[in-house]
Amino acid sequence: MTAASARIPAFSFFFPAHDEQDNLEALVAEALEALPALAERFEIIAVDDGSTDATPAIADRLAAEHPDLVRVVHHRTNLGYGAALRSGFAAARHPVIGFTDGDRQFRVADLGRLLALLDRPGGPDAVVGYRLRRADPVVRLVYARLYRLALRTFYGLGVRDVDCACKVFRREALAGVRLESGGAFLSAELLIKVTARGARLEEVGVPHYPRTAGRATGAKIRVILRAVRDFWLLRLRLWANRRAALARGVPVLGTDTRG
Repeated sequence: MTAASARIPAFSFFFPAHDEQDNLEALVAEALEALPALAERFEIIAVDDGSTDATPAIADRLAAEHPDLVRVVHHRTNLGYGAALRSGFAAARHPVIGFTDGDRQFRVADLGRLLALLDRPGGPDAVVGYRLRRADPVVRLVYARLYRLALRTFYGLGVRDVDCACKVFRREALAGVRLESGGAFLSAELLIKVTARGARLEEVGVPHYPRTAGRATGAKIRVILRAVRDFWLLRLRLWANRRAALARGVPVLGTDTRG
């Protein structure tokens, strides 16, 4: 999707950022360069998840420099990855919403691979990226393989890379979806609940690049334990009362929309 004729009408792009002062400015510059080729209109939303470095100040400066294109959502304290994603979705205004992470392990231009599938006639309701070659430590690769097996076994979710931070959704596919997790389980919870409402997903491979600045937190034991807790809470609730389980949580979408 590089030609102007292939651009989608409007796109909300967001990314969570916790202590990403060394990545933030370059990521916003990359988005400002790449998104005009993907959408006729777009917005960039930085979700500062309680950063303790210069991330909040840099984000506010970038929003002031590009007031029509860049916005910032601040969490006063670090609420977790899932909470940052929830804030990004809630802040998004356009009919198509997508995200990557703030660590620059994905390229904004590669969202075009996902948008091309989403925008074709009869296209799916959401497109989920999968990392063609994961640039992660061995411990994270082992955890990801076990996690994928557990999701397939206990939820029937066949997505090959559920935590790939490169996803796009039609806004209507998210309408009515409510989410509870504030941690790493959020990505899985989102796909479980979206597909439970009948949404169609497709997958496409995207490049994954090594982190060159900042520190990863996904393999911390407290992050893993929180994800395990959320995994089983949702599974038990679905077994007990599926309708009630799907109705729990906070609406993923905000009320401020622009066509």
